[in-house]
Amino acid sequence: MKTDIHPSYVEAHVRCTCGNEFTTRATRDELHVEVCSNCHPFYTGKQKLMDTGGRVERFQRRMAKGRQLDARKGGAQAKAS
Repeated sequence: MKTDIHPSYVEAHVRCTCGNEFTTRATRDELHVEVCSNCHPFYTGKQKLMDTGGRVERFQRRMAKGRQLDARKGGAQAKAS
């Protein structure tokens, strides 16, 4: 096995653009990141779901229409029996 080919693994100071700072281990001693676990939408619970072109509303309208048709068919079958 070759010797001295791996970079040194040192304690690193990480700084986020939100102002959060923490330490970890990495091959560099200083890291600057744009998003961390304190400001990432997935971890903070402030995630926004984007509705592109009203797709959710259109789906909900179709489902409601389907339920109305099922109710009418079910009611007609119950009357015929």
